Amino acid sequence: MFSASIMLQILACALYSNWWPMLSALMYVVVPMPCLFFGGGSTQFLTSRDGGGWIDAAKFLTGASAVGSLAIPIILRHADMIETGAMFIEFTSFFIFVCTVLCFHRANLEDEW
Repeated sequence: MFSASIMLQILACALYSNWWPMLSALMYVVVPMPCLFFGGGSTQFLTSRDGGGWIDAAKFLTGASAVGSLAIPIILRHADMIETGAMFIEFTSFFIFVCTVLCFHRANLEDEW
C-alpha cells in the first residue's frame, strides 16, 4: 500500500510535467518522526490518554504534519502551481498512506505478531 501511495505521488508529478506535488512527499517523512523520537517507535502513545510534555508535543507534531500533508496540495493548487487533477491524485495518495499507517497501527496493537 505504501508503494502505491508513492507511485501516485510520482504519477501526479509525471502526468502534469510539474514536480511541485513532490513537496508533499516530504511530509511522508515528517509524519512518523514524532512517533520514532518520542514514542519509542510505537504508535501506542497516539491513542492513550496519558499526557506529559513530550507525549503532548509528539501528538501535536504528528497532527500538524498530517494536516500539512493535505494543506500543501491545496495551497499549491490555490497558487496555480499545480493542476486540479494533480491535487486529487495527491489526496488519493494521502488516503492510501493513512490506510497504511492505520493497518500498521492495528498490527502493532496485536501481541501475536
